[in-house]
Amino acid sequence: MTWAPLQCRIGDIVKMKKPHPCGSDQWEITRTGMDIGIRCLKCGRQVLLPRPKFEKAVKKLTSPGAAAPAPAPLPPGKGGKK
Repeated sequence: MTWAPLQCRIGDIVKMKKPHPCGSDQWEITRTGMDIGIRCLKCGRQVLLPRPKFEKAVKKLTSPGAAAPAPAPLPPGKGGKK
């Protein structure tokens, strides 16, 4: 059995297993990578969690965020192969 990380993107809304002290259990993902940044939707508190701890604390992905726009292509001659 192989382990696959939780597929989450910036802007996704997640429901956590335990509520925040303000009473909300809804959080918006603000950063992804080895650490996950989340922001409480009720009080605005921001928290940075290591990915394994975040994945263990998530109950479910309640609503996917908007798809991130594709980066703009570089103009000719800027950073391309020569």
